[in-house]
Amino acid sequence: MARILGIDPGSQITGYGVIDGDGIRNRYLDSGSIRLPMAPFPERLRLIFEGIAEIIETHRPDEVAIEQVFVSRNPNSALKLGQARGAAICAAVIRGLPVSEYTPREVKLSVVGGGGADKEQVQHMVCVLLGLTARPQSDAADALGVALCHSHTGHSLQRMGLAAGTRMGRRR
Repeated sequence: MARILGIDPGSQITGYGVIDGDGIRNRYLDSGSIRLPMAPFPERLRLIFEGIAEIIETHRPDEVAIEQVFVSRNPNSALKLGQARGAAICAAVIRGLPVSEYTPREVKLSVVGGGGADKEQVQHMVCVLLGLTARPQSDAADALGVALCHSHTGHSLQRMGLAAGTRMGRRR
């Protein structure tokens, strides 16, 4: 089983979820969120970087999966989200961890079975798939969904006989 850190990046709240998974069996380890204060944006990026670094140090994941940026109506929000993702990715990459990226649609399709699922459906299915008795907070549930998506995708790629480190024919 691989230990997977899933990340739902945000410029105000960054969710994280840690599971052990092999695509068939998945076991919940931890989840939560990094809540950022109203501070200058560079300071918030530092806090995301340090928060993810601490989670990595605590849980020692083998792999990291992160949600990709979706383009919203506000380009400034999309840019900030991209920078928050960058801070989280850097925290993983400088520790030598492989990082995989998934669109929100891929995560919802993997976890719920439909790419247009809402947050409540994702929360519910995360609880079902991981055997949780209480619903995690929304950002943490999204991060657990990203980790589950990665676990399922990795298992599917193994079954199809594709080499590690590839996804849809592209090197990550």
